[in-house]
Amino acid sequence: MTEKNHYHPPRKWVWDKDSGGTFAKLNRPVAGATHEKALPVGQHPLQLYSLGTPNGQKVTILLEELLSLGYEGAEYDAHLVNIRDGDQFGSEFVSINPNSKIPALADHTGEKPIRIFESGAIMLYLAEKFSALIPAEPGSRTECLNWLFWQMGSAPYLGGGFGHFYVYAPEKIEYAINRYSMEVKRQLDVLDRHLADHAYLCGDEYSIADIAIWPWYGAVYTGAVYDAAEFLDTSSYVHVGRWAKSLAQRPAVKRGRIVNRTWGPLANQLHERHNASDFTLRTQDKMVASESENPLTFSEQLKQKS
Repeated sequence: MTEKNHYHPPRKWVWDKDSGGTFAKLNRPVAGATHEKALPVGQHPLQLYSLGTPNGQKVTILLEELLSLGYEGAEYDAHLVNIRDGDQFGSEFVSINPNSKIPALADHTGEKPIRIFESGAIMLYLAEKFSALIPAEPGSRTECLNWLFWQMGSAPYLGGGFGHFYVYAPEKIEYAINRYSMEVKRQLDVLDRHLADHAYLCGDEYSIADIAIWPWYGAVYTGAVYDAAEFLDTSSYVHVGRWAKSLAQRPAVKRGRIVNRTWGPLANQLHERHNASDFTLRTQDKMVASESENPLTFSEQLKQKS
């Protein structure tokens, strides 16, 4: 029999200890900055501050897709925000996103920078800015937004629910894992039934809805997120699999998914992206090889040359 948990909530909750789990030291019940920290600003109008998690990948994949379509104004600098180190609580990051979550975007195109936070808002902003990857016809546009906001509402059950209790929680709680496994499988079934009759989420047109959903549900299908493909029997969702594998082959997806990534094979890590050539020259395998050949830091190399 499952051992009963005899915890009883108090009348008033008080924050008097860490919650436990992988991110316990970062979790707190108040908002705002914890320290002063300036953000770097690169050469392009679009400045992205992010990490290569599924939420971060949504934006970098979209930007790479826009660039592949020839929109030069979509050139961007992607600065690394290490959420395990608490970078998201730095003062200037909080000024862009008061919710202290990645990704956050600043558009310096006009006289006054525009801040955009929440991945769905960033995606919609960019799609409208470039009039791309979102249908123009009202019915199709609405269907696209249906699925974009489906992702925004559903993914917290996948990440903060299933992912937390299956991977990150300090103890395995059967009720919680069962509860969120059931919901994630229901969500996969929603996608599978829809994709049985549609090439993409909005029909025959690839859009921001696909880009938003793929980094979460495509990665869960393959096991790249939470290593739970067998546990969730994702191979049974054959239409999700067809869709996920198809998107994975897109060159812009391959590029966007490694931006601001700091784990996995070194060739699949591009810690910061400032130029298209960085995908060839500055992935982490190249950086490590370069450092082994020349252990001097970049600033030291400049001093040496002068």
